Amino acid sequence: MLFIDYSSAFNTIVPSKIITKLRTLGLKTSLCNWILDFLMDLTHFSPQAPAYHLVLEGILILWIIRLLFSKTYKLQERSDLTEKEKEDLIEEWQPEPLVPPMSKDHPSLNYDIVTGPPSHKIIVNGKECINFASFNFLGFLDNERVKQKALTSLRRYGVGTCGPRGFYGTFDVHLELEDRLAKFMKTEEAIIYSYGFATIASAIPAYSKRGDIVFVDEAACFSIQKGLQASRSFIKYFKHNDMEDLERLLKEQEIEDQRNPRKARVTRRFIIVEGLYINTADVCPLPDLVKLKYKYKVRIFLEESMSFGVLGEHGRGVTEHFGVNIDDIDLISANMENAVASIGGFCCGRSFVIDHQRLSGQGYCFSASLPPMLAAAAIEALNIMEEDPEIFTILREKCKHVHKALQECPGVKVVGEAYAPALHLQLERSSGSRDTDVRMLRSIVDYCLERQIALTLARYLDKEERFLPPPSIRVVVTIEQTEEDIEKAASCIREAALAILK
Repeated sequence: MLFIDYSSAFNTIVPSKIITKLRTLGLKTSLCNWILDFLMDLTHFSPQAPAYHLVLEGILILWIIRLLFSKTYKLQERSDLTEKEKEDLIEEWQPEPLVPPMSKDHPSLNYDIVTGPPSHKIIVNGKECINFASFNFLGFLDNERVKQKALTSLRRYGVGTCGPRGFYGTFDVHLELEDRLAKFMKTEEAIIYSYGFATIASAIPAYSKRGDIVFVDEAACFSIQKGLQASRSFIKYFKHNDMEDLERLLKEQEIEDQRNPRKARVTRRFIIVEGLYINTADVCPLPDLVKLKYKYKVRIFLEESMSFGVLGEHGRGVTEHFGVNIDDIDLISANMENAVASIGGFCCGRSFVIDHQRLSGQGYCFSASLPPMLAAAAIEALNIMEEDPEIFTILREKCKHVHKALQECPGVKVVGEAYAPALHLQLERSSGSRDTDVRMLRSIVDYCLERQIALTLARYLDKEERFLPPPSIRVVVTIEQTEEDIEKAASCIREAALAILK
């Protein structure tokens, strides 16, 4: 039987070095001797011992030796710096800045100042302009009924709640709003959040965990990206609105699941899309997504912040727009900061799905609840939407009008569906530099602002976006804009494009 005598090598080479190293660590002589005796006992191998014993003990000895002689200990040995050397080191040390240096002409430091409410007419830098920048699609921000309802609630409840929903932050008006949203969307239950961005960013990690698989459209908005990051799930991006690419990924996953059925049984799979994409202003192919859902047995999460209160005969979103049964969607989320002109967001679906968020939705559990006056304002906005569904037809017609009017602008192209209320204007030919393109588009915005048309650049966190969209000007349509306003804005943009994009 082959046997290697580790003990002789260990006994002749290591003890003195071990004692020296242990002493440099400040250990007492008796403790050093005890550790050495312990190591020496480990080296008394028996030829009759099983082979794996010898291997494990050998690895253990080598690991202990490596720890004792590693550089981390050598770095700790140096404690003989003089006071002058210490002072010199402290004087030379320069802390890194908390934030990277930023030029004074950075766009974030040179913002436009709004005075008064951002309704149809908006005062920017002291000048009254027609508002084509705020997501006030249905004009509720300056609606008298909504404002009176909020004022009445303010007198009754005060300005805020100062507590999360589970800690004296639940008011009767919150429960009423959740009930109204569930009935409006024709779902079993709804849950409201106090911050729109946190709604989908909290809902995703409430269900999708480490080890789960999420299929996401590459044009997904930043709040979805943050939710995916928090979930720590395995993310697979498919090309924007490309159902063939999505099915390819689903087939690959199906084959992988067949190879490892035990893992497949405990792995959840999700598809996450936007109803109307904020970055591209086009709608998702929901009927095709539902077919893939049942074919490959995945769940669908639908983010409808841009389509809620916009698409469909009654403003219920992309499900109503396509005539898809809302029960085919596992979770719908949307913020109330666009069409409803309030704050916060909501999720709706089956009761067991929604109830899970009351203990797992981080934005719900840990954030102060929605101010009651804003919940009351949202309820009144829903009342108006139910009483007057004609407003959705009016909005769609105005979207088509704006889309058509902007087609003739030289040097820029219109990106988005004709019924999208937030269109993008992109350069037809890029300069090759993103910064240059942004400056050119900013010049168009400034040109229009001087002529009393308020537009805005689409802003992104360049280094954090998974897929960075091209620079663009965002043109937002509301039902308050008249034909004269639309023609004036289109004419101003055309003039700016001719003057700047020569």
